[in-house]
Amino acid sequence: MTVPQEHDTDAIVRAAKAMRDGNAPEAAQQAAAKICLIVDDSRVIRKVSSKIARSLGYVPLEAQDGEEALARCKRAMPTLVLTDWNMPEMDGLEFVEKLRAIPTPKAPVVVFCTSKGNATDIHKGIQAGADDYIVKPFDEAALLAKLEKLSQE
Repeated sequence: MTVPQEHDTDAIVRAAKAMRDGNAPEAAQQAAAKICLIVDDSRVIRKVSSKIARSLGYVPLEAQDGEEALARCKRAMPTLVLTDWNMPEMDGLEFVEKLRAIPTPKAPVVVFCTSKGNATDIHKGIQAGADDYIVKPFDEAALLAKLEKLSQE
């Protein structure tokens, strides 16, 4: 357990309360934080991805399936979404399609992090609305490089 993670949670709670209570200036200030939503049914993948996102200055949030992730996005749209494809309840492809249908001033960057790595799957993922794709198993260095590249675009 790291102290920055606790502080990140505090900031998110403050922002959520400010939005709930109608304190728009404070909510807008807190919303400026870079949020990374990590969607995967594997707790290990979520933890590794959270560590990498945090190292790049994101506040990581986690969801274990597409339904939970969609609900989080409807409450507050993240800056970046890392999503698996194969998940219970709602798979990643359906999640991305529904995510892209949500009206938002600034759409999040979406990256599939999945074992579905053939060309047809990659095309389906990009057609659904993903911005990039990384095939599992990946190591921390590969994900870090992909996210650094995306943050520069």
